[in-house]
Amino acid sequence: MKKLQVLAIALVISFTAGAQSIENSDHSTTGYINSDGTIENSSHSTQGYISSDGTIENSSHSTIGYIGSDGTIENDSHSTVGYVSSDGTVENSSHSTIGYISSDGTVEDSSHSTIGHAGSVKKEWAAVVFFFFRFN
Repeated sequence: MKKLQVLAIALVISFTAGAQSIENSDHSTTGYINSDGTIENSSHSTQGYISSDGTIENSSHSTIGYIGSDGTIENDSHSTVGYVSSDGTVENSSHSTIGYISSDGTVEDSSHSTIGHAGSVKKEWAAVVFFFFRFN
């Protein structure tokens, strides 16, 4: 029985290793972004993917957007939907500020009210999840 418990604990640890929690403003976990770019909901069901080349896909691997090396966020038609600057400012396609992502992972709206937490997730990835694409 102890071997089964140890195996179960090891599986849970390996399942969540490398995953960064996405939390709402109350620090309740709403999902995860794994180090490989897999986006999961709070039940660990895959909702989407962000690949190393910046392609954003839904759970069926259909492309829904792109992250450019300069922080430009585009939809599947390559139309710009927003921008993420190196300081964490998030802007819509008209360059109006819609939010901020701080170095500690705090995500704020344009009024600097905390809307969530993304830990050490890349700023562009956090912006994709919180501001630009809906992953349910």
